Amino acid sequence: MKIKSLMIPDPITITEEATINEAIEIMKTNSIRHLPVVGEGKTLVGFVTLADLRLALIPSMVAGLSLADVMIRDPITVGPNSDIEIAAQLIYKYKIGGIPVVTRGKLVGIITESDLLRAFVDMMGILNASSRIDVVVGNEKGQFKKAMQIIVESGGEIINLGMSPQRSRKRMYSFRLAPCKTSVIKKALEADGFRVVAAMD
Repeated sequence: MKIKSLMIPDPITITEEATINEAIEIMKTNSIRHLPVVGEGKTLVGFVTLADLRLALIPSMVAGLSLADVMIRDPITVGPNSDIEIAAQLIYKYKIGGIPVVTRGKLVGIITESDLLRAFVDMMGILNASSRIDVVVGNEKGQFKKAMQIIVESGGEIINLGMSPQRSRKRMYSFRLAPCKTSVIKKALEADGFRVVAAMD
């Protein structure tokens, strides 16, 4: 999935001439936590967060700090045609809540951790009726394929798949299935030596 299919296009922006109070008011009014700072022609010049602005509010009253003084210059950005995995990796690595989306230096959108979470929930089908079975699978050749085959042959229709990080020779796979009785599948897997961690109808 590309970032352009998930980003908020034409996001609310502010110019660096604005005051910190004005920026906070815009964020509160529009229930947002990230605000791109733009110049002429929507050229991205900076990025501010509500948390940063709240920290700067008192100093701005005392020392006369402006928005230009507290904004993040040269923020991390992504392009609209990048994969959403790129945005997810950047948000995780740098512990940030949102990233401006730019094309040739011009702001075209913004993508936030909430957008990525929504995409993950949609892809995993978490809000749709489904069943789930979590299975520990060794890394021996053919084991994963065998587990899948048992699930399908026991009446499970696999919708999607998640997996735990590989920290040992075994990995846990979460098979999300169309609604079904998982007890038959669990019994078949265990009969073939697989360890079923959880089974939810």
